[in-house]
Amino acid sequence: QVQLVESGGGLVQPGGSLRLSCAASGSIFSIYAMGWSRQAPGKQRELVAHITSAGSTNYADSVKGRFTISRDSAKNTVDLQMNSLKPEDTAVYYCNAAGSDYESRLFNSWGQGTQVTVSS
Repeated sequence: QVQLVESGGGLVQPGGSLRLSCAASGSIFSIYAMGWSRQAPGKQRELVAHITSAGSTNYADSVKGRFTISRDSAKNTVDLQMNSLKPEDTAVYYCNAAGSDYESRLFNSWGQGTQVTVSS
């Protein structure tokens, strides 16, 4: 079983910055990709940013140029640096990891979520 733990959420003023971190632990042989999604009240969960084991990244159009995803493959961690935050970025942010364990079983695990609130 693979567990993901997020940290770094909180309250920030518009234009401010936050850095979210996520650490994966458990029976991990390889992580193929990690990412961040978010869900605002009354809305569907949406992909924010995604990074593969090769380092390829993609971002939602709404965050391009403001958010940066990075990962440390040796530590099984992924970070999301969020700059120039807007009120519409307010949501619960979820970390996700997809990979395989030592018994060659695939996993797709999610963290419990961390609240990000952008408000003056």
